[in-house]
Amino acid sequence: MAASELAQYVVTGLLVGGVYALMSIGLALIFGIMRVVNFAQGDFMMLGMYLTYYFAVALGIDPLLGALLSIPPFFVLGLLVHRAFLARVTGGGDPDREMDAQLILTLGLSLVITNATTMILSPTPRSINAPYASKAFAVGPLLLNQARTYAFATALLLAAAVNVFLTRTDLGKALRAAADDPEAAGYQGIDVRTMHGVAFGIGIALVAAAGGLLASYHPIEPNVAVNFIVLMFVAVVLGGLGSIPGAFVGALIMGQAEALTAAYISTPMRDAIAFTILILVLLVRPTGIFGEPEKEKA
Repeated sequence: MAASELAQYVVTGLLVGGVYALMSIGLALIFGIMRVVNFAQGDFMMLGMYLTYYFAVALGIDPLLGALLSIPPFFVLGLLVHRAFLARVTGGGDPDREMDAQLILTLGLSLVITNATTMILSPTPRSINAPYASKAFAVGPLLLNQARTYAFATALLLAAAVNVFLTRTDLGKALRAAADDPEAAGYQGIDVRTMHGVAFGIGIALVAAAGGLLASYHPIEPNVAVNFIVLMFVAVVLGGLGSIPGAFVGALIMGQAEALTAAYISTPMRDAIAFTILILVLLVRPTGIFGEPEKEKA
């Protein structure tokens, strides 16, 4: 394979990895603060794709703007889902809560969302005919698909905004405190259950926005989550459970792995390669790239 062709695959993997990073950050945020493994994360991404599709087809809104407009309604949806369902099983930060109930609940949500969407909207794939989806920027010998480039840039801006929110705002610091030590946060007057709801809302809003960006160049159908949920989980574990920077880096690695797998092996082998990378990294560093080893108790 020529060097220019390899560079093309690497650049494509980077562009795709940026959108994967936004997906994975939402999942990492939910786990990092709530300690909840959300199996329905990919299904909320799928709903974000459909909402962006509706904005584009019914209202004539560009999918990039539509992805941003999907953030407020999905944040509210996340709050409602947390209050109606998850708050009953997460225990507001109780370390002795039952994990099985959370896993079953989010898996059930995933099945309900997928099947309800299939019945209401039909399984027929749809797509947004963005004018830039089939165009590319020429950078020397490289071609950068415009839709993926715009999606990558938007994803980076949203990821940067999340980082600023978590590190520079009072609400962000309260979320981090609720994640680090729920009991101590409660003593400081922080409502841990409310923080969990906010974290879940933000996590759902981010993955919905990522879905909207993805919809600018990827077909939309009810089972699309299956293609990305494994990738999201691998990126989060690879980077370090609960680590936002780790999820970002892990997703970029997965984007490269996907591109190089398509180049040297075959696209259907993507998931197998993803799990292979995960196993190799965990053998070397079980806590992930950015995870910190657990300290032994005295």
